[in-house]
Amino acid sequence: MTASAPKATNIVWHHSTVTRAARAHQRGHRSAILWFTGLSGAGKSTLANAVNSALFEQGLSCYVLDGDNVRHGLCNDLGFSDADREENIRRIGEVAKLFLDAGVVVLTAFVSPFRADRDRARALVEPGDFIEIHCAADLEVCESRDTKGLYAKARAGEIKEFTGISSPYEAPETPELRVDTGHGDLEACVAQVLAYLEQAGIIPAPTDA
Repeated sequence: MTASAPKATNIVWHHSTVTRAARAHQRGHRSAILWFTGLSGAGKSTLANAVNSALFEQGLSCYVLDGDNVRHGLCNDLGFSDADREENIRRIGEVAKLFLDAGVVVLTAFVSPFRADRDRARALVEPGDFIEIHCAADLEVCESRDTKGLYAKARAGEIKEFTGISSPYEAPETPELRVDTGHGDLEACVAQVLAYLEQAGIIPAPTDA
């Protein structure tokens, strides 16, 4: 399943009278897509939500798209076959692009195991707008955090096509940021992400009151 032209005809793209640049000027920060990727249990959602909270506390516009949450609605018709995973990430990439245009720092927390799918999501936006963050944690660490028992079920053959066990995970080769979520302290991991965003000029450095 690959991206293609819309099936509908006689459609025209309408440009908003309020631009992304105008929203950035009003809010005092750029928008961006922070794409957290890693194995199940690597800490993607934990880190994304912690970063989101830190941004919110600074008064910035931000929102988390979580893998499980999205599968309850937007992608509830998809399973975990390779084709369904590809379509899942295609939809998320398009939604994240809308958040980007809306002036929001959008944080996506998905396994997104295939490089090609992540590359397609990156290609939807301009250079510098897509920040790939690899939540690096060894499989053994992820299994030890398996509160849902998913890895045990996968090893027992009860869950098919489970990333890291019966389906591959293709780690990013050159992510914008690699965070040691396997052994790093959460506060330090958040600080690493925020420091990158400040250096990239996406968010302002905090000022002393």
